[in-house]
Amino acid sequence: MAVPQCLLMGRVTYETLLAAAVADPSDSPDRMTELPKVICSTTLDEPLAWANSRITRDAVSEVRTLKSSLDVPLRTFGSLSIVSTLVAADLVDRLRLVVFPLALGESGREPALAGLPDVDLELLSTETLDGRLVVLEYRPHRR
Repeated sequence: MAVPQCLLMGRVTYETLLAAAVADPSDSPDRMTELPKVICSTTLDEPLAWANSRITRDAVSEVRTLKSSLDVPLRTFGSLSIVSTLVAADLVDRLRLVVFPLALGESGREPALAGLPDVDLELLSTETLDGRLVVLEYRPHRR
């Protein structure tokens, strides 16, 4: 979060992170407040409650524009429907997956990668956090 970047998120992720920022204004939520945020939503309207946030109705067009005009990375957290849309449009340069040591059987909602188009993934790096979480970073290649 320390490096300059622009955050891209859907409505649900936006509302979840906004609630966390309001409930606990520690360093991380404060930093997220400072960063520019583009929210992909067809149901929210501006003005948005979180500073430095704006809405787009078309993630693909917006990301194409941002990738050609920004001099900072564009990142998203969660927002699987947006990730699926952007992978399908061949607009994802890096796909970072975090493996949590928890298996959700009966309580799991949906397969994490359902809806993603078929892509070949080139492994770029791995990192283990706190001895439990594994971060896998890939470069997607359309089939």
